[in-house]
Amino acid sequence: MKAWLGLGSNLQHPAEQLNEALGRLAAADEVEILKTSSFYKTPPWGDEQQEDFINAVVQIETSLQPLALLHVLQSTENAMGRQRSGRRWGPRLIDIDLLLFGDRQYQSEELEVPHPRMHERAFVLLPLYELDALTMIPGRGTVAEFLKGLDCGGISRLKDGHLA
Repeated sequence: MKAWLGLGSNLQHPAEQLNEALGRLAAADEVEILKTSSFYKTPPWGDEQQEDFINAVVQIETSLQPLALLHVLQSTENAMGRQRSGRRWGPRLIDIDLLLFGDRQYQSEELEVPHPRMHERAFVLLPLYELDALTMIPGRGTVAEFLKGLDCGGISRLKDGHLA
């Protein structure tokens, strides 16, 4: 099954954190990275009193079910030193979100797919748009449709870890 993941960091050399996460995901059993977006410098969302983030989106192929994939993502975050205590939407060493899982909708106590707020977040949709503007958010519409209504101000594409 193809799935889309969102990655973000704003601590300890964020671009390096994303590269490390991508390496760990590529090495994970039953996960194959198909496409990776450019990295984007983005203003913080929710809690604005913190450093800017570096964000990216990656498309993977996996034989895992959604909850098992979530556990792989959380294990990757934990291995990298992610601390889950602290303020909501606060600074993150690494954050890996399961955005889409094929065209499936899935909901449990631990996980909701599609990600329930992805359509509101330019820092998710812009990198996803770069890879596939016509990607459908099940039950909502296309990435391109939602991106038109979002403010992309303050978002800059990085080239090789530097502003393009």
